[in-house]
Amino acid sequence: MSNQRLQPRAWRRWLVIVGLMLLPLVLLGRAVTLQLYEGAFLQGQGDQRHLRVETLVANRGVIYDRNGESLAISAPVQSIWANPQVLLDENADASISAVAELVGLDARVLEQTLTSRANREFVYIRRHISPELAEQVVALEIPGVHLQREYRRFYPAGEVTGHVLGFTDVDDKGQSGVEYAYNDWLSGVAGAKRVLRDRYGRNIEDVELLRDARPGKDLHLSIDQRLQYIAYRELKAAVERRSARGGSVVLMDVHSGEILAMVNQPAFNPNRRSDIVAERYRNRAVTDVFEPGSVMKPLAVAAALAGGKYTPETEIDTAPGYLRVAGNDVRDIRDFGTLTVRGILQKSSNVGVAQMALELEQGRHWQLLADLGFGQSTGVNFPGEASGHLTAIPTERPFEKATLAFGYGLSVTTLQLARAYAAIAADGRLPTPTLLANAPAVEGPVVLDPRVAKALRAMMVDVTLPGGTATQAAIPGYQVSGKTGTSRKIGPEGYAKGRYVSTFAGIAPASNPRFVAVVTIDEPDPSEYYAGPVAGPVFRALMSDALRLYRLSPDAMLERKS
Repeated sequence: MSNQRLQPRAWRRWLVIVGLMLLPLVLLGRAVTLQLYEGAFLQGQGDQRHLRVETLVANRGVIYDRNGESLAISAPVQSIWANPQVLLDENADASISAVAELVGLDARVLEQTLTSRANREFVYIRRHISPELAEQVVALEIPGVHLQREYRRFYPAGEVTGHVLGFTDVDDKGQSGVEYAYNDWLSGVAGAKRVLRDRYGRNIEDVELLRDARPGKDLHLSIDQRLQYIAYRELKAAVERRSARGGSVVLMDVHSGEILAMVNQPAFNPNRRSDIVAERYRNRAVTDVFEPGSVMKPLAVAAALAGGKYTPETEIDTAPGYLRVAGNDVRDIRDFGTLTVRGILQKSSNVGVAQMALELEQGRHWQLLADLGFGQSTGVNFPGEASGHLTAIPTERPFEKATLAFGYGLSVTTLQLARAYAAIAADGRLPTPTLLANAPAVEGPVVLDPRVAKALRAMMVDVTLPGGTATQAAIPGYQVSGKTGTSRKIGPEGYAKGRYVSTFAGIAPASNPRFVAVVTIDEPDPSEYYAGPVAGPVFRALMSDALRLYRLSPDAMLERKS
């Protein structure tokens, strides 16, 4: 009886023993299955949860001036980002409030932003923060909130170079100026690395470098920061002194076409995002057009000299101070009587230059203006450059021919004027303006007889001598060839009363030209608006320092030749 009772117990014992013996085999089989058949799948699932590819931001290239001074650099900064999937799960209200208070955001707005992007793993909270704020963020130790290294563009010269350089956006991509024009050159190529993160999104370990970040290439500009600063200082002072609306200055090397200085007023500081509005950051020297006025008279005279009928000493009767042309009056500020061609430029006689233009063969003057690049892009490779306006064909209307001779009926930019005067300075060869230092030489076409160009420069010296319209542009010890232009501005109902553009364009040293500068002052106080006293002093100050810094010797008086 007792043996029968023990048998079931023995059977159960052996069943347990066999089960325990089979269990390791089952576990071993499962392990083999997981390793051999499901290993790749499981590895991938693990990687998806903990391995991430992180972008390595590339440094943008540095922009230098012609002497190696830094004009634009990219400095490393930190940005705050969050993983909504973590931050919204871990004591969300308190964490979001703490972060929002620290970075100066509204907690409700931040929470709404994170909630609307809850399916993402990366959302920026604040870009480009200070080192102090970055330390405070780290100190919070909030799961799902992290820092990422980025680069922020910095412009050491601020508004002095703002219009030339332009600016970049928060992602360090060029948006205007040189930054935009040469963005592909300056931009680097981002790298990538694979990292291991914990469940809070924190980096635990760098697993693999996928590719190195490749920095952008540096850019060397033709701008001379010393002259850029002087041009900025003098233009700003003149605009304030004359209560003007604005102004522009371009300083160019006659032979290479290199732009050594280019400034505008009002200015903007690309380091301050609040300054970045279109009205302030456009480069007026390149984008804004105006009727140039009498600064164009030397070009009409050049066309007349090239025709062979006139010489610098040819006399023209300008009495009684006005000329009737096709029912319209062309007037001088007073009756100059009989003037030589040289005197017409010195006194800036509208009547005299109009008479010369009316006697030219059809299209000669217009063709010279077209050859000098008016109505066309200069080729400077600057975004937003205006081509100005010159009629597609020569006008046959006498009054339009007359007014074209003293700078009405066409529109130009300050840079176009500088280019045209550079052709006069370079014995008739038209340069291609450039903002790049040591750019490959581009030999422009000869658009003016060298003898005419030399004669023109000699005559234009008188403009800055006693009796001329621009004595304020004279530089002691140097001969300056130049011309003033005071033009009326067009309003809704025609030419507006009391609104002028005052321009001076000059060449120095006149006997062996090296530099051309054009100064434009927009809407100076109408109580004194003539270009000589308004724009002349800016030219003198800038050109004097340019001649000194580049160690150009004073030149002797030019001989007057007919």
